[in-house]
Amino acid sequence: MKNSLIAISLLFVSAGATLKAQEEIDPRTKVTFGVKGGANYSNVWDEKGQDFKADPKVGFAGGVFLGVPIGKFLGIQPEVLVSQKGFQGSGTLVGFPYSFSRTTTYLDIPIQLQVKPAKFLTIVFGPQYSYLMHQKDVYTFGMNSTAQEQEFNNDNIRKNVLGFVAGGDVNISHIVISGRMGWDFQTNNGNGTSQAPRYKNKWIQLTVGFKI
Repeated sequence: MKNSLIAISLLFVSAGATLKAQEEIDPRTKVTFGVKGGANYSNVWDEKGQDFKADPKVGFAGGVFLGVPIGKFLGIQPEVLVSQKGFQGSGTLVGFPYSFSRTTTYLDIPIQLQVKPAKFLTIVFGPQYSYLMHQKDVYTFGMNSTAQEQEFNNDNIRKNVLGFVAGGDVNISHIVISGRMGWDFQTNNGNGTSQAPRYKNKWIQLTVGFKI
């Protein structure tokens, strides 16, 4: 009987120590840093007053992220990403096919609030600042094709854009599978007088990351 009581006591002590250790190593309470890469599926919206229709296009997205916990269930997750957005379109003009593609490369800096209901799941949302680094337009008409790259000497092009992102991360050990949706709040031109199409970017982003 005495031996049984000792064994039961040791079992409870062991179980308590295990639970305490699990609480101490809960990954939601640790600062994390990682790298991620994947793709954007982007298009435009709010082409108010513009006579064009855009189709989505695929571009690169990747960079680094940092997770700073505020307790177990909340945190802050800033990221720095190189993100390609844009749109494309096609049709016929005087019997000849034409196509147009615009690729805009941004430095995206989202500052996201983390909500961590479980160890494997993190919900994120928050504002995003984007800086336009490069823009490339490709026009194709019949058998002719031209490409134009801009260095933004035109002050009317908006290079600093504010937006919003929301999504989630699935955490599998050191691997992070992320999905985001994002929208710009500001149009691509500054005062609306540019002859270029007026629009705001929207995108879906899928990436795979690795926590270091």
